Amino acid sequence: MDKNKLIQKLKEEIENSEYILIGAGAGLSTSAGFLYDGKRFEDNFKDYIKKYGFTDMYSAGFYNFPTLEEYWAYFSLYVYINRYDIEENETYLNLYNIVKNKNYFVITTNVDGRFADSKFDKDKIFAVQGDFSLFQCSKPCRQETFYNEKYIREMIKYKKEMKIPTELIPKCPYCGENMSMNLRADSTFVQDKNWDKQKSKYENFLKNSYNSKILFLELGVGFNTPSIIKYNFWRMTLNNKKSVYASINLGECYGASDIEERSICIDADISEVLKKLIK
Repeated sequence: MDKNKLIQKLKEEIENSEYILIGAGAGLSTSAGFLYDGKRFEDNFKDYIKKYGFTDMYSAGFYNFPTLEEYWAYFSLYVYINRYDIEENETYLNLYNIVKNKNYFVITTNVDGRFADSKFDKDKIFAVQGDFSLFQCSKPCRQETFYNEKYIREMIKYKKEMKIPTELIPKCPYCGENMSMNLRADSTFVQDKNWDKQKSKYENFLKNSYNSKILFLELGVGFNTPSIIKYNFWRMTLNNKKSVYASINLGECYGASDIEERSICIDADISEVLKKLIK
């Protein structure tokens, strides 16, 4: 089907749906301009490119820095650039305006906090993989997280020669162990009370919308962690004959054959499609 006809079909499904579940992956933030490489990386990490030969923000995060002072010097800048030094974004605001008057919920594997900072109701967002704005005990000694903006800004302010002062290395206030980012990388990932609360709200949304006319709107989800969003969306669409599955993703847009008749797959830039949907 012609791309414009697919967009019009999606627009009609949005208007006619009783519920909309947004499933967002990295492709959404990429489309919105939050790139981890290219000019955005080169403009902000010149010293790191020169010293370490880094080619992008993401892979650099796995570098084995020799000291915590150097690690946090890099990672504080990484978090600042991707979480705190960001203005309102047109792509996310367009998405919000499309669904704001609908009964919606968001599940996302993104950790950049763009939904919460773009007028979306924080009670309607389940960030499964964590958030750049949170620290946790690296041990961890308890299932608790800590907002880090104050500490990140201090690291940026007092960093010298690509190191932070030793006294700014974040420590757990309970056991004294080093802090780490609250990002799902291994079994130490902390699922705190807020994580549990949002998971419960997500499950309640699914329960309340069961067997109703629901649109599963998948945006920028690839095959890095497909079991969290993509496969679940396919399964739920298959089990609910009133539902529709829609996917927008440039170069990586797929549906399942057994729900083909109730699928809308648009291989295009998400930002451009959202502009057309809002007209």
